[in-house]
Amino acid sequence: MSQGARILHLRGAAGMDAIYRKISWRLLPLLMLCYGVAYLDRVNVSYAKLQMGADLDFSNQVYAWGAGIFFIGYCLCEIPSNLLLEKIGARKTLLRIMLCWGLTAAAGAFVREPLEFYVMRFLLGVFEAGFFPGVILYLTYWYPAARRARVIALFASAALMAGVAAGPLCGATLQYMHQVAGLQGWQWMLLMQGLPAALLGIGAWFYLDDKPEDARWLSSFEQQMVEQDLERDEQALNAAEGDAAPHDEDAAPPSALAVLWSLLRQPSIALLAVANLLLMGASYALVFWSPTLMQRWGAGSHMQLGLLAMIPNLAGVVGMILIAYDSDRRRERRGHFIACMVLAAGGLGFAIAAENHLAWALGGLALASAGIAAGSPLLVSILTAMLNRRRAAAGIALVGSFGLLGGAFGPPLSERMLAWGDSAAMLAGLIVLYLAAGAFLLWALKLAPRHGGPSAGHGQTDKIARS
Repeated sequence: MSQGARILHLRGAAGMDAIYRKISWRLLPLLMLCYGVAYLDRVNVSYAKLQMGADLDFSNQVYAWGAGIFFIGYCLCEIPSNLLLEKIGARKTLLRIMLCWGLTAAAGAFVREPLEFYVMRFLLGVFEAGFFPGVILYLTYWYPAARRARVIALFASAALMAGVAAGPLCGATLQYMHQVAGLQGWQWMLLMQGLPAALLGIGAWFYLDDKPEDARWLSSFEQQMVEQDLERDEQALNAAEGDAAPHDEDAAPPSALAVLWSLLRQPSIALLAVANLLLMGASYALVFWSPTLMQRWGAGSHMQLGLLAMIPNLAGVVGMILIAYDSDRRRERRGHFIACMVLAAGGLGFAIAAENHLAWALGGLALASAGIAAGSPLLVSILTAMLNRRRAAAGIALVGSFGLLGGAFGPPLSERMLAWGDSAAMLAGLIVLYLAAGAFLLWALKLAPRHGGPSAGHGQTDKIARS
């Protein structure tokens, strides 16, 4: 086959699919494993609470504030971390993040006082800051906008897969490692799930490449095809922003603060930021209190509770991937997001109505998990399609930081709702309120003035916020 014929062949959908499939098999398994470990270290405190509370005499309020303070540390450091990744690359950033958070997560096994618990959770947030938005930024270096929803969904599904594993893994550790070598089950759990992160950070340093042009496993021709797809996105964004004219190469680039301020003044970005706050508030309220709710509804031993917790997480994995693929296929995001919020709210309502019947309540939680989980990659895909390369690092981190505020205040506020009348209905009502407000903001995105995005051409995104 001649070079020209090869170009024509690879420019077709099948040829480009083959290139991006090769990229996905190289990048996604390790990134998903890293995110799964990150998620375990973030939320395993919800299982540790089942023993830690009695062992250390921690009240629900101590647990709730410890769960939430993680996100304050994360929020404070997320934007600087993402801006640093843009300068030094993904390999160095992941090494720094994962070494520090792995050691901190393992050290949490030795807390004894509420203040030590708060400090450990805060530092865990500081050190883990930038991981998720950093990987999202990293993926924008490899995939054009039209392909990102499914890729982001696959990456984000690692958290739910970790949630599936977390149930039996945490339950078994609590039950069978209790008092082994003089340590409690919850201490073994934090140690065994924290230290692997440090090892994965070292592995990422050796395995990953910062950008396609650095990848020796791609041919120069494949690198060129990927770069052309990405450049087409960039040109479409710049043209829509009235920025297509050449810049003065000697002019100083805008400062990070100037970029952040310009993003905050863009109504569509502000709407997405607040919508992410609400979505993450709902998500972490559900994550941190689901084991407690299932225990109330009749789950027996720690092991049984862990096995039952697999069901909502499995539903989340399936819902996230299927809905993201349908969104990419239809080239539509906003309507899919709103439908996800309706599904999640309906599932929660069903779970509360059936709380005296564990099987039916779990079915409701599964629907809620599917809707909430699927909403996140859709929102991120809308965001990344609005940002050119100059603003991507700051924009992704900014919207992510707002989401973390939802994570920071969600658990303590949820604890108050759960304690109010000792009923799960108030907690479910709070989560449904989050979801309804988030759906409204995504509906309002259609009305918000925004700088345009790429058109629906080859390698481009589509109806992202307009449809």
